Amino acid sequence: MEGSAHTSAPSAAVLAAYSYCEAVTGSQARNFAYGIRLLPSDKRQAMSALYAFSRRVDDIGDGALAPGAKLARLEETRALLGRVRAEEIDEDDTDPVAVALAHAARRFPIPLGGLDELIDGVLMDVRGETYETWDDLKAYCRCVAGAIGRLSLGVFGTVHTGGLGAPDATRAAEYADTLGLALQLTNILRDVREDAANGRTYLPAEDLAKFGCSDGFASERLPAGADFAGLVHHEVRRARALFVEGYRLLPMLDRRSGACVAAMAGIYRRLLDRIEREPEAVLRGRVSLPPHEKAYVAVRGLSGLDARTISRQSTRRRG
Repeated sequence: MEGSAHTSAPSAAVLAAYSYCEAVTGSQARNFAYGIRLLPSDKRQAMSALYAFSRRVDDIGDGALAPGAKLARLEETRALLGRVRAEEIDEDDTDPVAVALAHAARRFPIPLGGLDELIDGVLMDVRGETYETWDDLKAYCRCVAGAIGRLSLGVFGTVHTGGLGAPDATRAAEYADTLGLALQLTNILRDVREDAANGRTYLPAEDLAKFGCSDGFASERLPAGADFAGLVHHEVRRARALFVEGYRLLPMLDRRSGACVAAMAGIYRRLLDRIEREPEAVLRGRVSLPPHEKAYVAVRGLSGLDARTISRQSTRRRG
């Protein structure tokens, strides 16, 4: 299996760094945490290190600093990533996220360039970029979410089952990227009101115009003639198509990695269902799933049901 650990047991300093990253993940990323708790400890630690570094980048972009200061902080973070890549981080370094990420990158074939892409995406946020078309938005989503999918795949690895009808693992990175896009588009739909309050609009301008929503979402009240439900349903269909394509990744993963991905993606698919049923709810506040429903999705993922279903569907398509 590709992506398995290949270093000695972590030292006490490295374990402390991983514990810090796991604490950050558990407190800041409830949906993500539901998935990675299904992983063995080495992969869970590596995923927590990736999340903690990614969270640091996101927090710079979402914070209250002036744009110039944000740009400087992001470049400092990119320089830190360069030190990780050059293996210049010692185990007794004072930055636990750097220590954990450096160890994870030695343990697994993580494509660290994906974190550069994440920084590029957050720079787009800081500069206030908007998106005219879906292709424009897709480029942004590939930076901030598709890259995370590809980074995660470096930790998960792929399995080669062989035989007639076996999934083509050479496309795993493509599917991981696409699944990241599906999750990010779901996030964008969920957060339209919150993003508007922060002066950001992510949905493509041509879609907003088509459905009479070009004035944005600064309040619950939309302009006369706006078809917000039509806009949401249009984007939901796009997200569903991305989920269908991205789910082809599942049969390429080992059981616990597949369970992790199925749990995270399953939570977002159910969130998408909820948004589709009541589009206007996202204008009133953040839509979320109750803990018991997230737990059900995690158990379903661990059962392998989603992976087996996707595998059968893929085999029928090739047959």
